[in-house]
Amino acid sequence: MLKNAVRISLLLLVGFPSLPQFEARNVSGVVTDQRGNALPGAAVQLENLSNLSIMSNITGKDGCYHFNNLQDDVDYTLRAEYRNYCSRRKTLSKFDSSQHPWIKLIVPVD
Repeated sequence: MLKNAVRISLLLLVGFPSLPQFEARNVSGVVTDQRGNALPGAAVQLENLSNLSIMSNITGKDGCYHFNNLQDDVDYTLRAEYRNYCSRRKTLSKFDSSQHPWIKLIVPVD
């Protein structure tokens, strides 16, 4: 009985090595037109390239967007859409060591 209690205690102290562990990071940025004007209400999509899930966000009045609690061991792509115009895709690499990268997306609006 005592041996089992010790084993359980050790597992709780050491943790479960089979569970994936990651540092959460955030990404923010701004969506602009070619002249640098902020585009409020633009839709920004963040795609997880590991499991292909997509998160979306809408830019605020200042054209800024934010995504929180991203895995640091996964690559992501970002793109913005505004009035049927799309930005180029930008990659947030797992090799980017910044905990809070800033990515500007430019939408070629006519």
